[in-house]
Amino acid sequence: MNRAFRMRYIRSVQERYLQATKAQKGRILDELCKTCRLNRKYAISKIRQGGFDTVAVKKKRRKARLYSPYILAIVQRIWEAAGYPWSVRLKEILQLWRPWIGKRFHLSREDEAWLGRISPRTIDRALREVKAKRRRRIYGRTKPGTLLRHKIPIRTDFREVTEPGWIERFLVSHSGPAASGEFIQSLNLTDIVSTWTETRAMMGKYEQNVLDNLEEMRRGFPFELRGLDVDNGSEFINDKVHKYCTQRNIDFTRSRPYKKDDNAHIEQKNWTHVRKLIGWDRYDTEEALRAMNDLYANELRLYMNLFQPSVKLQKVIRRGSRRHRVYDRPQTPLDRLLALPPTASSVNRKKLDDLCALRRQLNPFALSSIINAKLEKIWRLAHIRPDLAQKQTKDLRGISSVEKQVLQAISGKFGIKVYVRPKKNADLVEISHG
Repeated sequence: MNRAFRMRYIRSVQERYLQATKAQKGRILDELCKTCRLNRKYAISKIRQGGFDTVAVKKKRRKARLYSPYILAIVQRIWEAAGYPWSVRLKEILQLWRPWIGKRFHLSREDEAWLGRISPRTIDRALREVKAKRRRRIYGRTKPGTLLRHKIPIRTDFREVTEPGWIERFLVSHSGPAASGEFIQSLNLTDIVSTWTETRAMMGKYEQNVLDNLEEMRRGFPFELRGLDVDNGSEFINDKVHKYCTQRNIDFTRSRPYKKDDNAHIEQKNWTHVRKLIGWDRYDTEEALRAMNDLYANELRLYMNLFQPSVKLQKVIRRGSRRHRVYDRPQTPLDRLLALPPTASSVNRKKLDDLCALRRQLNPFALSSIINAKLEKIWRLAHIRPDLAQKQTKDLRGISSVEKQVLQAISGKFGIKVYVRPKKNADLVEISHG
């Protein structure tokens, strides 16, 4: 039987099959498979989805919407005010912020009950289209240091740590597309157990600036600093930092070169506490430095540590070729510290009581509004040097008009700045939408 005859025969039974009962369909399929020597599933697909004009396409049944557009709109506004968290974290935020949500949106008891029942999967579906518009890219650089490296032990994980005070730290560069000259760096510190994070901005990578900011942030921690794990940059691997840790009985360790997984905790905080907010533009003025520290040391510090829950990886289960990650319940850094047993000697209980009283007085929506206003001010202080701007305009001659239009379309589609290198060994050139 040739292919043409087989297709004509399938068309002849197609109309009968689509109108037949279940029992009749079985007999028709038996006849078709025997005559044409076809696999049963293949025969079904040819009849129902073979591309013939007469095939009736069965409409997919859609589940009725359980949550009203009003409730989903409130979820989106809370998601935006909370800094676009993951759905599991947002679910916890809906519970944690409940007193302020009711006052801000004047919700009835029924609406509050709906918000309390919404699941992370429903949140993901409701925010799918909005999330597609909030894409960003990562840009950063550092310089390795060698001084005293042989004296500082390597540490790759903190599995045995059960009390707060063990810190990872990292510098985030705000150099923009070119790292020449002096520019602002964000010094980021995070605690392994509680996820408490402190951030400060400083100009350049001077050793004394690192020490001054480290001491200021150490006083802000509600626990005693016991260990400090750094990368291999010269701003950390030096005599001053080594002496500072030795005098205060702080365990000083470093990660392996070019192994970011060794600093997984701080790498994640570099995104949520710095890059996601400040971006990848260049900041190199004293005014921008003061504005960033005003944000880091005040509203952002309280907002992230008192009102932003996060999850911690508990274990990884391997199922065949796939790995399933299991996380704990989302908690804020303050709540993680409060949940520690009284035997945790490094915790300052008086500071925790003061922070709890402060959280009851603060409004997370008000903090979010202040943070956004300060970020708008910081973004206006982004600096593109005139010599770089002229050079970039000249370098664009190496890019065709079609390539430029495509890159501008990518920038507009994902809301990001695109950097290209028009020629070999040339500097990066920024191409933005519009």
